[in-house]
Amino acid sequence: MLIRRPSDIQPSEITPRDRYLQRRQFIAGASALGLGAAIAALGGRPAKAAPLQASKSPLSTTEEPLTPLKDITSYNNYYEFGTDKNDPVRNAHTLSIKPWKIKIDGLVAKPADYELDDLIKPSELEERIYRMRCVEGWSMVIPWVGVPLARLLQRLEPQPSAKYVAFETLVRPAEMPGQRGLFQPLPWPYVEGLRLDEAMHPLTILAVGLYGETLPNQNGAPVRLVVPWKYGFKGIKSIVRISLTDKQPPTTWNLANSREYGFYSNVNPAVDHPRWSQATERRIGESGLFAKRRPTLPFNGYAEQVASLYDGMDLKANY
Repeated sequence: MLIRRPSDIQPSEITPRDRYLQRRQFIAGASALGLGAAIAALGGRPAKAAPLQASKSPLSTTEEPLTPLKDITSYNNYYEFGTDKNDPVRNAHTLSIKPWKIKIDGLVAKPADYELDDLIKPSELEERIYRMRCVEGWSMVIPWVGVPLARLLQRLEPQPSAKYVAFETLVRPAEMPGQRGLFQPLPWPYVEGLRLDEAMHPLTILAVGLYGETLPNQNGAPVRLVVPWKYGFKGIKSIVRISLTDKQPPTTWNLANSREYGFYSNVNPAVDHPRWSQATERRIGESGLFAKRRPTLPFNGYAEQVASLYDGMDLKANY
């Protein structure tokens, strides 16, 4: 099957969101009734899960057009499934996401191995429309579905000495082809971390869906971190462990190349990556590679909400 990059996709080929949602609802209903012929006639396949019910969050802080679902789900960085942008959509179907447990440990009053459904309750789901910026110079606007990380952490009762939150992703080479072979692009497991105040900020969420449906495997199913004022590689996917600690935790890209990737990784157009400028960005889904680049916003446009977290810090030294 030919999988095309977003630069090959013409605007006329993009399904409008309302038509997409109507089509998915029809497919889900037809599947439940066993109407396989109706699905085949549409050229689709049964949805893996029912649409998610989520309230609209007032913290959706952008009115910009949404990035088409086709682009969000086919243009990904997820090295566990390959290093090319279209590797995840081709390979991530091998990942089994049920059942799913997350180990909670460290400086919390309630450490345990939790079932995902016990940590993230359907009644708490919110839709958040966030700008997302990749360190490579491209960006998207994504309608995530998730819960505030602060709500989960509050239930776990962090101890007074906790200052950081560490995250760890799944290691399952049998289902993640990027983790197999002699030469690996990164050390596994993928690890990330936030300061506790960053993790508790209202904009930080654990996402379990996008565009009103369960998160696709290639986008980090069944649960991933979303921190919209930081570069995309901070959004660790397929989380299996959350630890609270009093020491700054290691992070994968900082371990791999500390000169290019700092712990904080806030979107900062004034701090260039050593190999390219971060002053502008290209919005995926807008006329491909020839779309006009736009200025990168400090903190990805969320400076009013989050800049106070870094008062007094040198943001060039703490990149």
